[in-house]
Amino acid sequence: MANRLALLLDKIKVLEDEFLEELQKQEQEFSYEIHKRKVYFEANAILQQKEFVKRLRDYLKDAPIKHMLSVPFIWACLIPALFLDVTVTGYQWACFPLYGIPKVQRQDYIIFDRQYLNYLNLLEKINCAYCSYVNGLLAYVQEIAGRTEQFWCPIKHARHIKSFHSRYHKFINYADAQTYRSDIEKIRRDFNDLP
Repeated sequence: MANRLALLLDKIKVLEDEFLEELQKQEQEFSYEIHKRKVYFEANAILQQKEFVKRLRDYLKDAPIKHMLSVPFIWACLIPALFLDVTVTGYQWACFPLYGIPKVQRQDYIIFDRQYLNYLNLLEKINCAYCSYVNGLLAYVQEIAGRTEQFWCPIKHARHIKSFHSRYHKFINYADAQTYRSDIEKIRRDFNDLP
């Protein structure tokens, strides 16, 4: 069974690599390149994008009232998100060296690049930055939590879970007491697959 799971994980890795290749083809299709985390468009692509920008006045005028009323609730989530960011980053910086766990690189998860899209108006760019931050933050937190779980409690669940973090495949099968006792120390330190 372990061999079958390893085979499936290998297939997932191949599919992820293919997915990344397809994403990189879009760089050519939409005339942009990425250098040092910054996106550069060709001049004609910038002009084409600017043809599709929606003026801020029109954007606000066309917004449904129910969307406008939800804005304070959406932006109120930023306060606990910032607190979560500071708390989890501090936890990682203080504790991971003690446990021998490699630190999670925040910039690999929280990515701001939509501001380079010339078809977005200022408000759309601000909204995109918010979504990039919050969704990136949650992925960053999940990775920190996954590495922590690998160290402290690397046991798979008996019940089906909706989403797996990146470390879950290394966990011991549920109810496999013998493997837990014999392999726990090895699994706690098995971060060799990380760059």
